[in-house]
Amino acid sequence: MTTIIIGAGASGLACAIRLKQKCPSAEVIVLERLSQSGKKILATGNGRCNFTNTNADGSDEVIAFFNSIGLKEKYEDEGRVYPYSNQAATVLEQMLSACEQLGVEIVTDCTVESIDSDLCVSTDCGMYMADCIVVASGGMAQSSLGSNGSGHKLLKDIGHTITPLYPALVQLTSSSKHTRALKGCRAKCELKILLDDECVAAECGEVLFTDYGLSGIVTMNLSVHVAKSFAQDNPKKCHAVLDLAPDISENELLEHARRFGSLDGVLGSRLSGILLKQAGGDIERLAKFAKSWRLIITGTKGFDYAQITAGGAQLTEFDGFRSRLVPRVYACGEVLDRQFKCGGYNLNFAFYSGIKTADEIAVVAE
Repeated sequence: MTTIIIGAGASGLACAIRLKQKCPSAEVIVLERLSQSGKKILATGNGRCNFTNTNADGSDEVIAFFNSIGLKEKYEDEGRVYPYSNQAATVLEQMLSACEQLGVEIVTDCTVESIDSDLCVSTDCGMYMADCIVVASGGMAQSSLGSNGSGHKLLKDIGHTITPLYPALVQLTSSSKHTRALKGCRAKCELKILLDDECVAAECGEVLFTDYGLSGIVTMNLSVHVAKSFAQDNPKKCHAVLDLAPDISENELLEHARRFGSLDGVLGSRLSGILLKQAGGDIERLAKFAKSWRLIITGTKGFDYAQITAGGAQLTEFDGFRSRLVPRVYACGEVLDRQFKCGGYNLNFAFYSGIKTADEIAVVAE
């Protein structure tokens, strides 16, 4: 049995390794567009690779999979799991070592041009015939690391529906001069996204002020709502509203500001100073701004800066990870319309979906 896997990223490599573990005699060939496999893995978790989260579905299987190829994990706050080495390179090295030991063939610098219902894969390196095809080529986020949306086209060409695509887990841009003045400043707050003055999403967490707008985990988690609006022909007016002291009432802030003349001791001098200046020195307005500071949002930083892609191959057209439309075609990872919040959940899904896809193929091969 020959299985062609398109994409040597997280889901593709996991699928290849698991399949050879379960079916040692199977021929597994991975086709990668770039000259290097797993390039995006190296960039995850700020170079540390938060490869799963104990609160994510399938995390136990993902951890067991990595243990099976010699990777030791370490656990951190909020369920995040990292390689014990704290290096994303260790994750990729262990995966590539496992591929070599198991006999997985990886062909780099190979662009897949089309696939068909006869399981023929056309590439700029020649033709491949397969018994099974796995599309694991990622989404559109960070194309320099390998994902350029080509997998969506491959699946669309054989009849699959691709839902609208948006950058997600991405920074927000603002026209406000205040974010530039606060560059590098962090605040634990509640962030709300307003579209035409209607709150569409809210979350508490850390916001990072930047020269272009807002970043930080809470910003990233809410960014898809902004991306979807700005993708429309007539996007809605968008604001970010920050409660900079979510566990302190406005009256308490006002009392503090009246006593001390500012909120420096609550928010820090940089942030408090910006708000006080915007309030024109009015203490009551300062307290109101601290609880409901409105910033104009002009969009997102786009796919080049996004961690993941929202949208993708429609899940109803798959039974597990097997296509309902074309026999023996599978898809896993970010090419599917499945997205999660920050914290290792998306990378967990990439690895987990690759593992489960291999399990489904192994059943067919028996």
